[in-house]
Amino acid sequence: MPVVDASPAFAEAAADDGIVLGPQSFDWLSEQGHLGLQQVAMDRRDPALRVPVTTAVEALTAIYDSLRGDRAVLSNARSNLFLPVDLVHEPTGTLIELDESLHFTSFRLATFDLYPPTTALGFDLDEYKELCRAWSSQTDNISRGLAAKGFGFGGVQRQRAYQDAVRDLATPAMGHPPLVRIVALDGDGAAAYQRQRDTLLKLLER
Repeated sequence: MPVVDASPAFAEAAADDGIVLGPQSFDWLSEQGHLGLQQVAMDRRDPALRVPVTTAVEALTAIYDSLRGDRAVLSNARSNLFLPVDLVHEPTGTLIELDESLHFTSFRLATFDLYPPTTALGFDLDEYKELCRAWSSQTDNISRGLAAKGFGFGGVQRQRAYQDAVRDLATPAMGHPPLVRIVALDGDGAAAYQRQRDTLLKLLER
Protein backbone atom coordinates (compact mmCIF):
# COMPACT_ATOMS: atom_id res chain seq x y z
CA MET A 1 0.00 0.00 0.00
CA PRO A 2 1.97 3.05 -1.23
CA VAL A 3 2.18 6.13 0.94
CA VAL A 4 1.27 9.37 -0.81
CA ASP A 5 1.93 12.74 0.81
CA ALA A 6 -1.35 14.58 0.37
CA SER A 7 -0.26 17.76 2.10
CA PRO A 8 1.33 19.68 -0.84
CA ALA A 9 -1.80 19.38 -3.00
CA PHE A 10 -3.99 20.22 0.00
CA ALA A 11 -1.94 23.34 0.75
CA GLU A 12 -2.04 24.39 -2.89
CA ALA A 13 -5.84 24.08 -2.98
CA ALA A 14 -6.11 26.05 0.28
CA ALA A 15 -3.87 28.78 -1.17
CA ASP A 16 -6.46 29.34 -3.90
CA ASP A 17 -8.79 30.43 -1.09
CA GLY A 18 -6.16 32.67 0.44
CA ILE A 19 -5.30 30.21 3.23
CA VAL A 20 -1.57 29.90 3.74
CA LEU A 21 -0.52 26.54 5.16
CA GLY A 22 2.91 25.05 5.56
CA PRO A 23 4.85 22.38 7.46
CA GLN A 24 6.24 23.25 10.86
CA SER A 25 7.83 21.56 13.87
CA PHE A 26 7.38 22.09 17.60
CA ASP A 27 9.72 21.31 20.46
CA TRP A 28 6.88 19.64 22.40
CA LEU A 29 6.29 17.14 19.58
CA SER A 30 9.39 14.97 19.49
CA GLU A 31 10.62 11.40 19.36
CA GLN A 32 10.34 11.42 23.17
CA GLY A 33 6.57 11.52 22.92
CA HIS A 34 4.80 12.28 26.19
CA LEU A 35 8.09 12.46 28.07
CA GLY A 36 9.27 15.25 25.77
CA LEU A 37 5.93 17.02 26.11
CA GLN A 38 6.21 16.91 29.89
CA GLN A 39 9.79 18.20 29.91
CA VAL A 40 9.11 21.12 27.57
CA ALA A 41 6.07 22.15 29.62
CA MET A 42 8.12 22.02 32.82
CA ASP A 43 10.89 24.09 31.26
CA ARG A 44 8.41 26.80 30.28
CA ARG A 45 7.26 27.21 33.89
CA ASP A 46 3.83 28.32 32.74
CA PRO A 47 1.19 27.53 35.41
CA ALA A 48 -1.51 27.45 32.74
CA LEU A 49 0.11 24.36 31.21
CA ARG A 50 0.28 22.31 34.40
CA VAL A 51 -3.19 20.75 34.46
CA PRO A 52 -3.76 20.18 30.71
CA VAL A 53 -0.27 18.77 30.15
CA THR A 54 -0.47 16.52 33.20
CA THR A 55 -3.81 15.17 31.97
CA ALA A 56 -2.41 14.58 28.48
CA VAL A 57 0.75 12.90 29.79
CA GLU A 58 -1.24 10.53 32.01
CA ALA A 59 -3.40 9.48 29.06
CA LEU A 60 -0.43 9.11 26.72
CA THR A 61 1.43 7.00 29.25
CA ALA A 62 -1.53 4.63 29.36
CA ILE A 63 -1.72 4.61 25.55
CA TYR A 64 2.01 3.90 25.18
CA ASP A 65 1.78 1.00 27.63
CA SER A 66 -1.36 -0.41 25.99
CA LEU A 67 0.44 -0.46 22.63
CA ARG A 68 3.32 -2.38 24.26
CA GLY A 69 5.80 0.45 23.93
CA ASP A 70 9.16 0.08 25.66
CA ARG A 71 9.49 2.78 28.31
CA ALA A 72 13.27 2.47 28.47
CA VAL A 73 13.58 3.16 24.75
CA LEU A 74 11.30 6.18 24.97
CA SER A 75 13.26 7.71 27.83
CA ASN A 76 16.43 7.48 25.73
CA ALA A 77 14.86 8.85 22.56
CA ARG A 78 15.96 12.17 21.09
CA SER A 79 14.28 15.35 22.25
CA ASN A 80 15.60 17.24 19.22
CA LEU A 81 14.10 14.88 16.64
CA PHE A 82 10.72 16.45 16.06
CA LEU A 83 7.61 14.65 14.87
CA PRO A 84 6.46 16.10 11.57
CA VAL A 85 3.26 18.11 11.36
CA ASP A 86 1.70 18.07 7.91
CA LEU A 87 0.45 21.65 7.83
CA VAL A 88 0.09 24.62 10.17
CA HIS A 89 -2.06 27.73 9.85
CA GLU A 90 0.14 30.24 11.64
CA PRO A 91 -2.41 33.05 12.18
CA THR A 92 -4.55 30.77 14.35
CA GLY A 93 -1.87 28.30 15.46
CA THR A 94 -3.95 25.46 14.04
CA LEU A 95 -2.20 22.18 13.25
CA ILE A 96 -3.61 20.07 10.41
CA GLU A 97 -2.94 16.40 9.71
CA LEU A 98 -4.02 14.55 6.57
CA ASP A 99 -4.72 10.90 7.25
CA GLU A 100 -4.30 8.34 4.52
CA SER A 101 -5.71 4.83 4.93
CA LEU A 102 -2.66 3.56 6.84
CA HIS A 103 -3.66 5.71 9.82
CA PHE A 104 -6.86 3.74 10.35
CA THR A 105 -5.99 0.61 12.32
CA SER A 106 -7.23 -1.35 15.31
CA PHE A 107 -4.32 0.15 17.24
CA ARG A 108 -5.50 3.66 16.47
CA LEU A 109 -9.03 2.68 17.44
CA ALA A 110 -7.77 1.47 20.82
CA THR A 111 -6.07 4.79 21.55
CA PHE A 112 -9.38 6.65 21.38
CA ASP A 113 -10.75 4.71 24.35
CA LEU A 114 -7.99 6.18 26.51
CA TYR A 115 -8.49 9.82 25.54
CA PRO A 116 -9.61 11.99 28.46
CA PRO A 117 -13.33 12.80 28.04
CA THR A 118 -12.53 16.52 28.10
CA THR A 119 -10.10 16.33 25.16
CA ALA A 120 -10.80 18.98 22.52
CA LEU A 121 -10.70 17.37 19.07
CA GLY A 122 -10.74 18.96 15.64
CA PHE A 123 -12.29 15.95 13.91
CA ASP A 124 -15.33 13.67 14.14
CA LEU A 125 -14.31 10.95 16.58
CA ASP A 126 -17.17 8.62 15.62
CA GLU A 127 -16.19 8.88 11.95
CA TYR A 128 -12.59 8.02 12.80
CA LYS A 129 -13.60 5.04 14.87
CA GLU A 130 -15.76 3.71 12.06
CA LEU A 131 -12.95 4.16 9.53
CA CYS A 132 -10.56 2.28 11.83
CA ARG A 133 -13.02 -0.61 12.00
CA ALA A 134 -13.47 -0.58 8.23
CA TRP A 135 -9.77 -0.46 7.30
CA SER A 136 -7.98 -2.35 10.09
CA SER A 137 -8.09 -5.74 8.36
CA GLN A 138 -6.03 -4.19 5.54
CA THR A 139 -3.83 -1.82 7.49
CA ASP A 140 -2.90 -3.52 10.76
CA ASN A 141 -0.09 -5.51 9.16
CA ILE A 142 1.45 -2.77 7.04
CA SER A 143 5.26 -2.80 7.43
CA ARG A 144 4.98 -5.80 9.74
CA GLY A 145 8.50 -6.85 8.79
CA LEU A 146 10.03 -3.55 9.88
CA ALA A 147 11.15 -2.41 13.30
CA ALA A 148 9.83 0.74 14.97
CA LYS A 149 11.76 2.48 17.72
CA GLY A 150 10.19 1.66 21.04
CA PHE A 151 7.81 -0.89 19.53
CA GLY A 152 10.12 -3.52 18.06
CA PHE A 153 9.67 -5.58 14.91
CA GLY A 154 6.17 -5.37 13.50
CA GLY A 155 5.52 -2.25 15.55
CA VAL A 156 5.29 0.41 12.84
CA GLN A 157 1.52 0.71 13.03
CA ARG A 158 1.51 0.75 16.83
CA GLN A 159 4.11 3.52 16.74
CA ARG A 160 2.02 5.47 14.22
CA ALA A 161 -1.07 5.15 16.42
CA TYR A 162 0.86 6.40 19.45
CA GLN A 163 2.39 9.34 17.63
CA ASP A 164 -0.99 10.35 16.22
CA ALA A 165 -2.34 10.29 19.77
CA VAL A 166 0.58 12.46 20.92
CA ARG A 167 -0.32 15.05 18.30
CA ASP A 168 -4.00 14.96 19.25
CA LEU A 169 -3.50 15.34 23.00
CA ALA A 170 -0.38 17.50 23.15
CA THR A 171 -1.69 20.17 20.79
CA PRO A 172 -4.58 21.54 22.90
CA ALA A 173 -2.60 20.88 26.10
CA MET A 174 0.04 23.33 24.85
CA GLY A 175 -2.53 26.03 24.23
CA HIS A 176 -3.20 25.52 20.52
CA PRO A 177 -6.63 25.03 18.96
CA PRO A 178 -7.63 21.37 18.62
CA LEU A 179 -5.62 19.58 15.96
CA VAL A 180 -7.63 19.27 12.75
CA ARG A 181 -7.62 15.88 11.04
CA ILE A 182 -8.62 15.53 7.40
CA VAL A 183 -9.50 12.15 5.91
CA ALA A 184 -7.50 11.56 2.72
CA LEU A 185 -7.78 7.81 2.24
CA ASP A 186 -6.45 7.82 -1.31
CA GLY A 187 -3.79 10.47 -0.73
CA ASP A 188 -5.57 12.99 -2.96
CA GLY A 189 -4.96 16.23 -1.08
CA ALA A 190 -6.81 18.48 -3.51
CA ALA A 191 -9.96 16.36 -3.34
CA ALA A 192 -9.69 16.18 0.46
CA TYR A 193 -9.56 19.96 0.63
CA GLN A 194 -12.67 20.37 -1.51
CA ARG A 195 -14.57 17.90 0.68
CA GLN A 196 -13.61 19.71 3.87
CA ARG A 197 -13.37 23.26 2.54
CA ASP A 198 -16.39 24.76 4.31
CA THR A 199 -15.62 23.06 7.60
CA LEU A 200 -11.98 24.12 7.48
CA LEU A 201 -12.82 27.73 6.67
CA LYS A 202 -15.10 27.89 9.72
CA LEU A 203 -12.43 26.36 11.96
CA LEU A 204 -9.81 28.86 10.81
CA GLU A 205 -12.13 31.80 11.43
CA ARG A 206 -12.07 31.19 15.19
